[in-house]
Amino acid sequence: MSAYRQSPFSNLSPVVKNLLIINIIFFIATYLLGSRFDMVRWLSVFYFNSPLFRPWQIISYMFMHGGIAHIFFNMFALFMFGPIVEYSIGSKRFFNLYFICGIGAILLQWMVQAIEVHNLVGAFTISENQIVSPDAIAKLKDIYTTPILGASGAIFGILVAFGMLFPNMELFLFFIPIPIKAKYIVPGYILLELWLGVGQYGGDNVAHFAHLGGALFGFIMVKIWRLQRPNNFY
Repeated sequence: MSAYRQSPFSNLSPVVKNLLIINIIFFIATYLLGSRFDMVRWLSVFYFNSPLFRPWQIISYMFMHGGIAHIFFNMFALFMFGPIVEYSIGSKRFFNLYFICGIGAILLQWMVQAIEVHNLVGAFTISENQIVSPDAIAKLKDIYTTPILGASGAIFGILVAFGMLFPNMELFLFFIPIPIKAKYIVPGYILLELWLGVGQYGGDNVAHFAHLGGALFGFIMVKIWRLQRPNNFY
C-alpha cells in the first residue's frame, strides 16, 4: 500500500476553495474579536429601511454564520456540490452564480418583509413620527433589528444548478438508506422550504424565503446562461 494518500481537499475547485477559507476566517474572527468589533452587527444584513442597514451588508452577510452547525452544514454542502458545478460551468460563471444567488436571496427576503411591514402599517417603510399600534410593535422590532446571515441563499442557488445539470445523479440522505436522484431531492427540498416559510412556525428563526430566493435566482441563471450537462459526464 502506498504511504501517500491524496488529500480530500486536493481536488477542490479554486472558487470553492477560496469561499471555504474566507467563510472559516470570518467565523473564527467573529469569536476572536467578540465585543471589540461586533461583526454580526456590522456585517450581517438588516431590512433595507432599518437604521442598522449598510449597503455592503448585501455581500458581507454571506460570510457570516450564527454557530458551528450553521457554518458546518453550509460549508459541507458547498464542499459536496460546489466543485462539480464549478468544473462544469467554469470558475468565472460559478463565482457570478454564487454571488447573484446570494444577493437574490436577500432581495426575496426583503420583499416578504416589506409585505409584512405593509400589512402592519400600510406602507413598506416606517418613519419616526409614524403611529404604530402596540400589537405591531413587536413584529416590526423583529423585522428591523434581527440580522440575516449565512451563505445558505447562495448554497441553494448552487444546489439548484447542480440538480438541473445533473438531474439523474443519485444522492444519499442521512436518514434514507437508498439513493435518490437529484431531480427528486432538490425540488423536494425547495417545497419543504416553501412550506416552512409560509407556515411561520413558532421558534423557527430560519430565513426560509432567503433560501427560496437563492434557489429562484439559481434556476433563472441556469436558464439565462443556457447551461447544460457536460457531454463528457458519465
